[in-house]
Amino acid sequence: MKILISISNRIMQRYLPDPLLFVFILTFVVFLLGLAVTSSSPAQMVTYWGDGFWGLLTFAMQMVLVLVTGHVLASSPFFKTLLGKLATLAKSPGSAIVIVTIVSMIASWINWGFGLVIGALFAKELAKRVKNVDYRLLIASAYSGFIIWHGGLAGSVPLTIATPGHFSEDLIGIIPTSDTIFAPFNLIIIGALFIVLPILNRFMMPKKEETVTVDPQVLEDTLSAATVEQTKKLTPAEWLENSPIVSVLVFVLGLFFIFFYFGDSGTLNLNIVNFLFLFLGILLHWRPKNFLQAVANAVKGAGGIIIQFPFYAGIMGMMTASGLAVWFSEQLVSISNDTTFHFFTFLSAGIVNFFVPSGGGQWSVQAPVILEAAQSMDVSIAKASMAVAWGDAWTNLIQPFWALPALAIAGLKAKDIMGFCVIVLVVSGVVISLGLLLV
Repeated sequence: MKILISISNRIMQRYLPDPLLFVFILTFVVFLLGLAVTSSSPAQMVTYWGDGFWGLLTFAMQMVLVLVTGHVLASSPFFKTLLGKLATLAKSPGSAIVIVTIVSMIASWINWGFGLVIGALFAKELAKRVKNVDYRLLIASAYSGFIIWHGGLAGSVPLTIATPGHFSEDLIGIIPTSDTIFAPFNLIIIGALFIVLPILNRFMMPKKEETVTVDPQVLEDTLSAATVEQTKKLTPAEWLENSPIVSVLVFVLGLFFIFFYFGDSGTLNLNIVNFLFLFLGILLHWRPKNFLQAVANAVKGAGGIIIQFPFYAGIMGMMTASGLAVWFSEQLVSISNDTTFHFFTFLSAGIVNFFVPSGGGQWSVQAPVILEAAQSMDVSIAKASMAVAWGDAWTNLIQPFWALPALAIAGLKAKDIMGFCVIVLVVSGVVISLGLLLV
């Protein structure tokens, strides 16, 4: 097993290109596949690509804010102290790997955006405090917890089909979360992953001579906090920039909105997570000038998200408009029976997710095929829906699209963690498959 992990890391380090080049290559692969297996012409495929290119602008901005607000919050004195105290629970490299995996899984089960940020930030704090821990594996372990999100409280597929008025309601009706998120088969899969992943990540610790550590000083944020000289007479503008009163008033405004939002039974979604992080960051940096400096430091890592997400949107445009995504689903579903249906649905979702890395977008493409097939075979529609959800979450492990915020926070490249993630992909795939087949 150790040999396989070492080989996986060497292959990824040698052959996995930068995520930007990866998305370029993926664009041409999808373009050629569309020509090969659908009736689309080259002109049509180019049109699909261009029409979809700006389809993820809202989501891209949300992901930039995930990165920026998470960074800002983590660089505040209070949050640094909090993460530092939590990191003291790890007494060895092995315990650090286990703890960061569990923390990331819990946070991702609550909300995927929350899990991405918290996992990466906590991993950085552990790297500062635990000697001889492999930094690559620490970040990979934090990212591995992300696999659990679509089976958790913020899963887009189960929440969609539980909401009145969803686009498949005429076909399947309303399916409550008791049949999906809180169904026994789903809880068993989640429980198994909570046991297997921390042990697996701990087992993947490289030999001492192969361990890649990082200087704790490198991980420190270079936040030059504004200091106010008491003897200096401030201009009105400088007084406002350094006044905690302004920060507190703005925070109170945000707090009232959160109170009213959850009072009206609002749910924890990506916008609310960003909202919480943003206003807590404003408060915890105390002075507006400190907050602005923290933001300036944080946005330096957002370049990958800003540039790459439009290309992924273009890929999604080709996959959906050409019918390529439906073709993948139909091929795997066509060879399944009532016993293997959910397993092959899971596989098809994993493949489609690699090209359409958006849970909601993928569901809109695959749902018509999967749901009609499930009805014709008289198998559980709720379980079929969750098979798509798990497939979507599964291949995120090797999809740089989702790793970008965590990598930006960590200061690593995709090839640094993907060798470990490939091993997690294989093992978690077995766990999820068995859960769908046997439970």
